[in-house]
Amino acid sequence: MNIVDYLASSVVFWMAWIIIPLLLEIVPAFGSVLILLKKMVSGSDEAAEQTFYPEICIIIPVYNSSSTLKSCIASINSATYPNHLIRILLVHNQGSDDSFLVFQQCQKEYPELMIQWLNAKQGKSKALNLALFNSEGKYIIHIDSDGRLQKDALMNLVRRFENNPGISCMTGVILTDWKLVEQTEQPGRLLLRRLEFLEYAQAFLAGRNYDSELNMIYTLSGAFSAFRKSTILKSQLYHTGTVSEDTQLTFQVKLLLKQRVHLCENAIFLSEPIRGINALYSQRQRWQRGELEVSNLFLTGRKYPVSSGAERQSFLKNNRTFRGSRPGGLMIRTILYDHTFAFPRMIWYFALGCLAFKNYSTVLILFSVGLIFLLYVITAYLYYLSIIGYLREFNLLRRYYVSLGGLVALLPIYNFMVFWIRLAGIINSIHTESSWKIMNLAEESAMVSASLHAVFSVPYTWLKILRKAVNG
Repeated sequence: MNIVDYLASSVVFWMAWIIIPLLLEIVPAFGSVLILLKKMVSGSDEAAEQTFYPEICIIIPVYNSSSTLKSCIASINSATYPNHLIRILLVHNQGSDDSFLVFQQCQKEYPELMIQWLNAKQGKSKALNLALFNSEGKYIIHIDSDGRLQKDALMNLVRRFENNPGISCMTGVILTDWKLVEQTEQPGRLLLRRLEFLEYAQAFLAGRNYDSELNMIYTLSGAFSAFRKSTILKSQLYHTGTVSEDTQLTFQVKLLLKQRVHLCENAIFLSEPIRGINALYSQRQRWQRGELEVSNLFLTGRKYPVSSGAERQSFLKNNRTFRGSRPGGLMIRTILYDHTFAFPRMIWYFALGCLAFKNYSTVLILFSVGLIFLLYVITAYLYYLSIIGYLREFNLLRRYYVSLGGLVALLPIYNFMVFWIRLAGIINSIHTESSWKIMNLAEESAMVSASLHAVFSVPYTWLKILRKAVNG
C-alpha cells in the first residue's frame, strides 16, 4: 500500500510540474521548427522581381521624438523602395520638444521624400486616426519614431501584399537595434538589453511565425504594421479607450472584417532598446493592462460591433474551440495563458518551499526544479535554431544573433522576471485607471514603502505613548 501511495503521489507531483511547460512551451517550440522547415521547402512567393510599385503611406506618431526621428526618416530614405512613391505623415501628438525642427531639417535633406506634418489631439489613437483620414496610397504602414527600418522592409511588405491578394494586413518583425545594444556601457544594462533582443527575436521570428500559420496572432504590433487602405478604412479605426489600440484594431480585423492577420518575417524594424529595469516594468504592465482592456471590450460586447445578443452568444461559443482559428478561441487561449494560468503558477512557486513538509525529499524538489529549468532551456534553444534559419537573408543580424547563443540559457530566468511584472500589471489594473503613464518599479517601490510605513507607524506611535505613560 505504501508503494501505491508513493507512486500515486509521485505521478501527481510530476504531472503538476511538467504539464504547463510541456503544453505551453515545448509543443509550440517544435511547431515553430516544423513551420520553418515547411517554409524553407516550399520556398518564398516573393522570389520574382517586383515590376509594379504602388504608392504607399507611412504614418509615424511623433511625441517628444527629436532624438530619434531623423534616423527613422533616414532609414526610409535609404530603403530600396522608390522614394517618389512614399508619402510620410508625421502626426504630432502634443509633445513639447523640437521634433518640428527635425521635420524641417529632414525636408531639406531628403527632397525626394514627401513628408507632411499634422497636429493632432493628445492620445496616440487620435493621432493615428487623423493620419488615416489624410492618408493616400494603396498600402498604409505604421511605424514608431524611435526606430529604423531595415532597408528591404518596405519592399518585402509590398511584395508580399502584391503576390498575395488575400492578405489584407500584416505585422512586421520588431527587433531591438543591436548596434545601440552594443553601445551600452553599463554591464547590467547591457545584459538586460541583450536578453531583450533575444526575447523579441523569439517572440516575432519564432512565436508569431507559428501563430501566423494557425491564425493565432493576437496583436498587430503598433510599432510596425501594414494594411491595405481598403481594409483598414472599413474598420472602426483605432479605439481611444484603451492603451492597446493595436490589439483592439487586430480584433476588429479578425472579428468584424473576417480577415486573417499575417506576419511578414522578412520585413524588420529595429526599435530603440529598453532604457532599464524601470522602463521594462512600466512597458510590460502597460501591455498587460491593454490586453485585459481589449479582452473586456470584446467579451462583454461594450463598444464592440456586434449588434445582437445572438451574434455575441455565437462569438462566445466560438471561444470554446481553443483552436485559435477563430478570434474567440484565440482570445480565450490568450487569457488562459496570460491571466488564468498566472495565478496557479504563482501558487506553485510559493508552494515549492512547502513541499518539504509533505514528505518530499529536498533532492527530489531540487531535481524537479532543475528539470523544469532544463526544459525551458531546451525550448529556448529550439527557438534559437529556428530563428537562425529565419535570419538567413540578413547576414549582420544573423551573425549578431548567433553570437548571443550563450545567453539563450538565461532567457528562462528573464522570462520568469517578466512573468512577475505582468502579474503585477494584472493586480494593478484592478484598482488604477487606464493611462499611458504607468508607475515604474522605483516609483511603485517608494509608494509601497510609504504605505507600509504608514501602517506600522500607528501601533508604534501608541506604543510610545503607552511607554511614556507607564514610565511617568
